Amino acid sequence: MKVALVHEWLESYAGSERVLEQFLAIWPEAEVFAVCDFLPEAERGFLGGRPVHTSFIQRLPFSRRRFRNYLGLMPLAIEQFDLAGFDLVVSSSHAVAKGVLTGPGQLHVSYIHSPMRYAWDLQHQYLRQASLEHGLKGAYTRWLLHRLRLWDRSSAAGVDSLVANSSYIAERIRKVWRRDATVIHPPVDVARFSLGGERSGHYLIASRMVPYKRVELVVEAFRNMPGRRLVVTGDGPSEVMVREAAAGAPNVEFRGRVPQAELVALTQTARAVLAAAEEDFGIAMVEAQACGTPLIAFGRGGARDIIRTGATPTGLLFAEQSAAAIVAAVERFETIAIDPAACRANALRFSEDAFRTAMRAHVEALLP
Repeated sequence: MKVALVHEWLESYAGSERVLEQFLAIWPEAEVFAVCDFLPEAERGFLGGRPVHTSFIQRLPFSRRRFRNYLGLMPLAIEQFDLAGFDLVVSSSHAVAKGVLTGPGQLHVSYIHSPMRYAWDLQHQYLRQASLEHGLKGAYTRWLLHRLRLWDRSSAAGVDSLVANSSYIAERIRKVWRRDATVIHPPVDVARFSLGGERSGHYLIASRMVPYKRVELVVEAFRNMPGRRLVVTGDGPSEVMVREAAAGAPNVEFRGRVPQAELVALTQTARAVLAAAEEDFGIAMVEAQACGTPLIAFGRGGARDIIRTGATPTGLLFAEQSAAAIVAAVERFETIAIDPAACRANALRFSEDAFRTAMRAHVEALLP
């Protein structure tokens, strides 16, 4: 059986590349296709020396640094790959990879990280943040996003089986594409983490500081809880706003971006890790659970799949993105008992082995 793996683009070794890495473990003889490949040499090890077939975007001017500016050409680029000689096509898509053309004798399974959020429900937020609400460039961008929506829905109809990385993404797929999707959670390297020792009493939020992460709400909540200590790690464009939300509170400590070993140690000794964002999935939350650390998270998005709140809880969810809701959640958290071993066991559901087993079984059930 000849297998083609279609990736969006290769720029850095991050979440979607970890999925591609596991696909290569399942189908080691597969060929890899991507819109463009600018992955640094130091991060290419997971490819095992395999060549990557790229599109014409690879050769366009300034594409190394600004390939995203060619988004409007990417549907055309992905459709130019000739995959006629492959029996199985597996794509990993958050933009255009699912749009490869396949025939009736081929099986196309697409692992969906998310439909193009900036083209659908987050269009207006994207236009505001990019200062594209007005003017000629704004008008062109709105037209382009409209065209992308039409292509996005029509190309989804050509996929034989859609796989979503969380129940939340399956809901978004049903909303925008009117298709059902099977949920298979993304792979997390839980083996890198272990149960920590004694808890030091601090709470932790480890996050890139961008608007949708809502780190400022967590900081504001702890400013109103002076008897509880919060450690904040990470940086980003919203850092000034986040620090202003702390208003000099002595119980809120900013560490900036910290080395991985220090972050793991902070997680292993935290009373709980907080997450206020509406995440597609939330790999960092699984990593916290792998350290035996409970979670206090906003109850929409991937957190609903990760946190167990029943008889053996591994954390709790709060219902709205507000400082008051976070304060109430922390107070409620301190009244319940959570076993670190239960958190660790919960994380194992999202292991790389579990992902490979589920993905292989799903595809084999579809093959003739």
